[in-house]
Formats: sequence, C-alpha cells, structure tokens
Amino acid sequence: KKMTSEPKDKSAPEDVVAATRAWHAKRLERLSSEEGWLTLVGLTWLEEGKQAAGSAPDLEVPLPAPVPSQAGTFVRTGDSVSFQPAPGAAFTLEGKPFTGGALKTDEKGAPDVLRLGSVSFQVIRRGDRLGVRVKDSAAPARKQFHGIPTYAPSAAWRVEAKLVPDATPRTITVPNVLGMQEEMKSPGTLVFTVAGKEHRLVPVLEDGSDELFIIFGDETNRDTTYGAGRFLSTPLPDKDGRVVVDFNRAYNPPCAFSRFATCPLPPRGNRLALRVEAGEQRAGEH
Repeated sequence: KKMTSEPKDKSAPEDVVAATRAWHAKRLERLSSEEGWLTLVGLTWLEEGKQAAGSAPDLEVPLPAPVPSQAGTFVRTGDSVSFQPAPGAAFTLEGKPFTGGALKTDEKGAPDVLRLGSVSFQVIRRGDRLGVRVKDSAAPARKQFHGIPTYAPSAAWRVEAKLVPDATPRTITVPNVLGMQEEMKSPGTLVFTVAGKEHRLVPVLEDGSDELFIIFGDETNRDTTYGAGRFLSTPLPDKDGRVVVDFNRAYNPPCAFSRFATCPLPPRGNRLALRVEAGEQRAGEH
C-alpha cells in the first residue's frame, strides 16, 4: 500500500552526480533485497468463504514451491481473513510456528506475514477487496536482476519549487492500476520553472511522513521511461515554502517490475507537458 519507502539521502547537494549515484545504489539494494518488490510473484483476490491454497495446479490461491501442494485454506468472512495450514505445512509468523487463525491486513499498518522457506504471504486490502500478496525471495526476477538504466545525473534537474498551500485542507483523487480511486491528503501545489516555462505538480502527504510524495507523468513516458509514470519524494518545504524537486531521483513504481503490484497512477493534472530526461528509465517487462 505504501509506495514511498525509498532510501533517503542527506548528502550535500554540490556534487549532484555522486549524491545521485549513491542514492540510486541504495535504491537498487532495497529493490533487490529479500523483501523487495522483485520478490513479488502472486496476488489473488479472495471471495467470501473458503479457498484452498498451495503449489498444486488449479487451486484458488496458488503458492509457489517449496510450499506444499496442499498448504492450507483461507477463509474470508466479510472484512476478516483467516488461514488454516494443512497438516505438515510448517508456516511461521514472526519466527514462531503458526497453527492457524485470523490474519491482520495492511489496512492500518504492518500486516501479518506468514513464511515457509523462501515464500511469504500477507493479506492486503484495497477498497472493499482483500487479497493474498505472495513473495518469493528466490524469484527469477530477483535472481536475474541487473539494475535499472538511468539518465545521466544533472544539476539542471534539481529544481527549486514553491509549495503554494491550499486555502483549506483538501484531498485529491488518486487512481490506481486496479481501476480504483483513493482519496489522499494534499498540502498544496508545487510550482516550478523549467526552461522558462512554469509547471505544477500536486504532491500528497501520507500520515506520519516527513516527505512529500509525487506521482507524475511526462512526455518521456511514451518512449524512454515507464509508460504509467514515475514516483518522486521531496523533503517537506522550509518556512518560506521552498522545496527542491530533484528529478534525478525519479524512480519506477513497483508495477514496472511485477504485474502483481497495485500501484497508484498520476492524479489529474500531474502529467507534465515536457520531457523529464532525468531519473530512472524503463526496466522490466510490465
């Protein structure tokens, strides 16, 4: 659900090339970690009632080996989901044997994560839908990962913006790849100039975050960057509302690497009429 957990960088801005490369190295390390998005291998939306799970073909909730062919049963009852492991299926929760019961979703924080060997799963909530998100630290996408092409870092793409606050607090509608919409808090509008022309982006502010989160598109999406847009985080504005928007740190959403991610898309007005030739380029097959 939360997409903004990218590495932060406190480097001095003078050496943009070195700072950007250091930031991107941490980004790749996080992406390719045992919990990173490259391990995402499945997503099944649960219906009401019982659904069998395991690595056998044609089960309602497919799980990869080494999970047993018959691994257990999910039961959805309204907004609640429980899982009962099959005999001999040695799942753990927080390092302890899991013998069955209700699973906490990601709706209000960290979800329960069940593990067996290299495979883990959790229950996510999107609107009124509840799904089983499956990860495998031995996934081919992780094993075969060779990095992400980027534009050359440039000081020209470190742009000073002014956050123009809204007269009253507001939310904006953010669509996602599932065809759903979410209302997210926005602190205002970022106004900045590139090549003598004024542009605007509307960031969102997630509860407890010390950064602005921007979901944006631009004209490079047609050919060199991920077609659905990219993400970018900035520090909160200073007392005068000034914010440095460093497009060198624009990065691909998880959906660029897996069809099982549930990424937000640029909200209305956040597709820039210019080529932002900075940050990450296309990678993966999605």
